[in-house]
Amino acid sequence: MATEHIVVVGAGQMGAGIAQVALQAGLRVTLADVSKEGLAKGADRIRAGLKKLVEKGKLDAAKQQAAEANLATLTNVTEAKDVDFAIEAVTENEDLKRRIFQDLDAVVRPGGILATNTSSIPITRIAASTKRPEAVIGMHFMNPVPVMQLVELIRGAATSEETYATTRALSERMGKTTVVSKDYPGFIVNRILIPMLNEACYALMEGLGTAEDIDTAMKLGTNQPMGPLQLADFIGLDTVLYIAEVLHKGLGDPKYRPCPLLRQYVDAGWFGKKSGRGFYKY
Repeated sequence: MATEHIVVVGAGQMGAGIAQVALQAGLRVTLADVSKEGLAKGADRIRAGLKKLVEKGKLDAAKQQAAEANLATLTNVTEAKDVDFAIEAVTENEDLKRRIFQDLDAVVRPGGILATNTSSIPITRIAASTKRPEAVIGMHFMNPVPVMQLVELIRGAATSEETYATTRALSERMGKTTVVSKDYPGFIVNRILIPMLNEACYALMEGLGTAEDIDTAMKLGTNQPMGPLQLADFIGLDTVLYIAEVLHKGLGDPKYRPCPLLRQYVDAGWFGKKSGRGFYKY
């Protein structure tokens, strides 16, 4: 059965971005969030994103109107009907995700798929909270979703071949390139990225260089578009710390120990760009 109607749970930047690319692919999308204000902001972000594409000549006005007409919103995901595919994109909190997946289990049609956008939480554990672990998969989009081309697909212990094939096809329909990761802490991208960001924090803490010099060195010396400390600010230092803790706990290797300076900044409420201060001021 083809995927035509998806539910995206979480109307933040990630959820809204996922909903936007799904709408651009011609899918019907229900965006769900418990916050009415957050839901309204998410819908506005989607409409603004579609409008920007029209202005750039990357989307025609008729497709923009069709996409907007295919968008629905809900504050209670259990009210969704005729759902083929669900993508959860809420904050990195395992208990919250497991509760949402129990709700989605009752909403998504038999034979449908439940995906999580988690960047670090084991898919196998999330799947265990449902009655259909074979239909649960990780679908990790990169931020900002409308711009970044990659989707990491993570197969849990029980994920079926059919679930993987359907999810890959949906990702490609949304214009994304996929890679497949085993269900180990951090998957592929964060397993490699977070230790680099964490090491940059150590370099700053130890006085190896200023934040500006560390970032400039990595941008010009390794041809990266953004330095590691600035990137950490954009991701959110709280998120970087959380994933570093997942790697440290899940893999048990001291090389993943979160930098004390990173932890101190998070304790101070300096989360990066979203809070106005991190390694830089915004």
